[in-house]
Amino acid sequence: MASIRSITLERHFKLELDELKQRLLWMGGLAERSVHQAMHAVLECDEKAAQDVLSNEDAINELQIEVDDRVVQLLALQQLVAVDLRFVVAAARINNELERIADQAVNIAQSAERIARHPRVKPYVDLPRMSEMAERMVRDSLDALVRRDVELARTVLARDDQVDQLRDQIFRELLSYMMGDSSVVFPAFELILVAKNLERIADHATNIAEDVFFMVAGRDVRHGGDCP
Repeated sequence: MASIRSITLERHFKLELDELKQRLLWMGGLAERSVHQAMHAVLECDEKAAQDVLSNEDAINELQIEVDDRVVQLLALQQLVAVDLRFVVAAARINNELERIADQAVNIAQSAERIARHPRVKPYVDLPRMSEMAERMVRDSLDALVRRDVELARTVLARDDQVDQLRDQIFRELLSYMMGDSSVVFPAFELILVAKNLERIADHATNIAEDVFFMVAGRDVRHGGDCP
């Protein structure tokens, strides 16, 4: 009888871990979609897409609270072994990063609404590249989580500097436009904010990739720590 009860509890525990992972991935999908929609709103002057991002903010915030509750319950009610404990701790960190990614998407959507009221400052070249790279970093960091793939996580870390370089290039170009034509100062400044938010999204994706290292290998590679 005790053995049957033990097996039942183990199955219930594994189900709870799986549900935590699924809710985390669902939240990741919503955050990634919000970023994509927000950037579409900027690049195509699509105010409806911007509104969609803003209307989805509450759903993501509710998911964050749900995931936090699941983490607390697992930590409080289960005696977690090392591997499972690292996953639950990483899930708490990743949950926070995803909510911040969604917040950055909201910031971009708000900028998109303001940008749409002005003529286009310049043809968009580096901004779509930066957006594509940041979105791919988010997607790959979540794939690395699902597959427990430290090599994929490592590629996410390596791309962070490339995003920073694109940000600097965009800043330089927009500042030169602002100095040359005062009429574009407002929309150009909003585009600088968009690039800054994309950089922060890439930073959060990098943090998720670092959490994958912690989860899989038990190594903390934040703040320049060596990757295993």
